[in-house]
Amino acid sequence: MTVFFFVLLLTTSVGSAFSLNSFAREKPVRHKFHMIASADSWTPSSWAQKEAKNMPKYEGNDEFNDEISKIERCSPLVFAGEVRTLHENLARASQGQGFLLVGNDNEETFEVDYIRDTFRVILQMALMLTFGSAMPVIKVGRLGNQFSNPGKESGDTKSLNLMGEYNRSSQTLNILRAFATGGYADISRLHAWNLDFVDETDEGSRYRKFAAKVDESLRFMKACGVDTSASSFTKTDFFTANECLFLPYEQALTREDSTTGRWYDCSAHMTWIPEDSRQLDGAHLEFCRGLGNPVGIRINDKCSPEELIRVIDTVNPQNLPGRTTVIVCMGDGKLRKNLPGLIRSIQREGKSVLWVSDPSYAIKSNDYGTSGFEKIRDELRAFFDVHDEMGSHPGGVHLAMTGEDVMECSGGFSGISEDSLASSLRYPRLNGAQALELAFLIAERMRVRTGLPPIE
Repeated sequence: MTVFFFVLLLTTSVGSAFSLNSFAREKPVRHKFHMIASADSWTPSSWAQKEAKNMPKYEGNDEFNDEISKIERCSPLVFAGEVRTLHENLARASQGQGFLLVGNDNEETFEVDYIRDTFRVILQMALMLTFGSAMPVIKVGRLGNQFSNPGKESGDTKSLNLMGEYNRSSQTLNILRAFATGGYADISRLHAWNLDFVDETDEGSRYRKFAAKVDESLRFMKACGVDTSASSFTKTDFFTANECLFLPYEQALTREDSTTGRWYDCSAHMTWIPEDSRQLDGAHLEFCRGLGNPVGIRINDKCSPEELIRVIDTVNPQNLPGRTTVIVCMGDGKLRKNLPGLIRSIQREGKSVLWVSDPSYAIKSNDYGTSGFEKIRDELRAFFDVHDEMGSHPGGVHLAMTGEDVMECSGGFSGISEDSLASSLRYPRLNGAQALELAFLIAERMRVRTGLPPIE
């Protein structure tokens, strides 16, 4: 019966982030990048009068401006109504009524099978986290929008081919829309979501047993007269996020919503400010502060409570719930030392934020920069421990992951050794089996917080 009520919870929290109702007409920005905004106002181009640290260099020549002008005339990749839906969901999560799951693949490629596999691992993880937390899980993928973010070392703007990257992003998002709303996410098909590891690993076996319980509950609900073919059972919300790095591209996709008059960066639903680009007087913070999108702020152990408050005041002066997400990336030991003071300052100032853990990149297990599964697990455990001590809500997790059967992160039940790891990756990823194993561990911890019995 517990699973039955879980299914009810799951279906009341789904809809369609890619709804046709969101296709409000949005006006493209028409301007040149040398436009200067007045000192006391914000425009989509006001960032250009500030220093943009760690942004790939570009030359504002005719070829580059032509590329940008083409993107300005293109359709937005996401829509204002979708962004507002995500904002509302994040607002509830910031008040302890939801959990954010972000799956990120820095090595993403435009292949339908790849997109499908990563999407369904996120679905599986969300299913477990919903069961563990007894609250809605907000599913976000950093997919379809990283093609336009060249490495910081790149200085060759011509090689960016921004229109080509826009087209790839657009196609990726169209595929995600199809999966989210076209029946693939139908909860009655949860057995069909299985990847090979579900048949081959211990955590896969646990998932099969859990899926059988959900399936049993669905049959019970159908027998009671519940229409399990309704959209709340067959579709799901799925949002996208990106790291706001290359501002000319982000500005070119910024649109004014015709229904509210607010400006939205329509390259993704949620935009993030990188740790090394969020200077208080910098271009990235200036750009993001005027957007209607939810804003993620990545912090490490070097961020002081005073600095965090000033950044939050800049991007969210009205203290709107759901507007600001703080992504914590520190490592186990430094997190236990530094996070309590940051939470304490937020509580003292009455700021509304959503706390999210990003354990993927903070600690490296060997000279090649590959994260160990146990170190990721330990940082997540520290994240939950600190929030338990502070009486605050551990609101989400961001993981570098993929649906592919890669060997980039050592450890876990899959038994990947460091000797077998790929040796040239800057940002290693969890594979599908490891991601699902981590979801089980988080779900079990969340059930303890809510006083629910262990997962069987």
